[in-house]
Amino acid sequence: MRERKAADPLHSSTDLTEGKEKLRLKQEVGLISGVSLIAGTMIGSGIFMSPEWVLHHMGNPASSLLIWAACGLLAMFGALSYAELGTIIKESGGEYIYILRIFGSFPAFLFAYTSVILVRPAGLAAVCLSFAEYAIAPFYPGCSSPQAAVKCTAAACILILTIINCLNVRLATSVMNVFTAAKLLALLVIVVGGLVLLAKGQTQSFQNGFQGTTAGIGAVGVAFYQGLWSYDGWNNLNYVTEELKKPEVTLPRALMIAIPLVTCLYLLVNVTLRGAAWATWAWLISLSVALSTFGSSNGTFFSGGRVCYIAAREGHMVNILSMAHVRRLTPSPALLFTSAMSLVMIISGSFTSIVNFFSFMAWLFYGMTISGLYADVLLSQVPIIIPIIVLMAAVYLVLAPIIDQPQIEILYIVLFIFSGIIFYFPLVHFKYHPHFLQRVTLHLQLLLEVAPTTRDAN
Repeated sequence: MRERKAADPLHSSTDLTEGKEKLRLKQEVGLISGVSLIAGTMIGSGIFMSPEWVLHHMGNPASSLLIWAACGLLAMFGALSYAELGTIIKESGGEYIYILRIFGSFPAFLFAYTSVILVRPAGLAAVCLSFAEYAIAPFYPGCSSPQAAVKCTAAACILILTIINCLNVRLATSVMNVFTAAKLLALLVIVVGGLVLLAKGQTQSFQNGFQGTTAGIGAVGVAFYQGLWSYDGWNNLNYVTEELKKPEVTLPRALMIAIPLVTCLYLLVNVTLRGAAWATWAWLISLSVALSTFGSSNGTFFSGGRVCYIAAREGHMVNILSMAHVRRLTPSPALLFTSAMSLVMIISGSFTSIVNFFSFMAWLFYGMTISGLYADVLLSQVPIIIPIIVLMAAVYLVLAPIIDQPQIEILYIVLFIFSGIIFYFPLVHFKYHPHFLQRVTLHLQLLLEVAPTTRDAN
């Protein structure tokens, strides 16, 4: 592991807490909130939208169920590997902090640059757009909702989440707990109703279940992308490690509860929604999607803001983003920045094709992070076969669609990642910091009532 470098004095702003105890984020995330953060983020619109596309790429219901089960197993293996990293590196930041400590500054900056500017805001914008589609659909019966209304509703969702998360960590986790419980209850009602219909003989969808299975590696890879989009969020607790109560206990326990729960629920939902449950429970499905997407967007926003905050604290983003509110102890500048970037994504884009490219970028960095376990193989308590399986899956998910179905958009993504070089060398490597930024930082500190923080000593 690389040792943490001393803070750059030129990059430091006026420390409003000089001579006093430094600020740090509170450890307010317990086991229930941890489970809610994972499950609440995972269960979004994907479970209602992705089944159709997984079925499209696989060709039949039975093989698509195998994909859903395999996605759940892969998410579990990935989470176990991340739990191991989380017990070795007890810092917030998820992939960013693990890549930084294991591989060094340059690859960590590329991850932070890509995640903070594009991946996290795009993911949040996509979920909020999905929420908006279902939230306003009842007001436009029989026709599609106007895009202006959808985008305004999605923007309002982001602004509400910004206020909640900036006010109080406990308020944000309480919202997660409530919406996770509500969406689980709604999904359980759908599952029970669907099982009753299946018991009455509505099983036509599963006759000749494996007929017409797709065999192409690219199609299977894209089907995995769609399925794994619904499982995205299994790593969210690693972004807030410093805010966990007893992280060495809470982190693995929350993972072992949340991911099997979500996997079983996804399989049951896929089975029941193949029958007549869609028509019978249409109103409840719409309600479930609205609850799921709002709760998922809250979890995505909660964790995404932490990546920006931690990257700034390590000197890879402007210093103001590393500060916290002096009374509320929330990383409000980072949250505001994430909110602003997400609003830009909503104004300029749509939900179309974001899933495949989000998954491509995500598994590119997941694979890199998992490979870091080999650097600490002597410390690892996880059977080595588990990170090997995840690493092989990550390589497959990155390469299979490129080999089988190459798309120009993937080249654009790779170019965007490496465009970070333009900013890394002058601003991070050579530590060039314009003097006007220091004045701007000081004024923003006073305006936002924020001050520098320190990481948890434990």
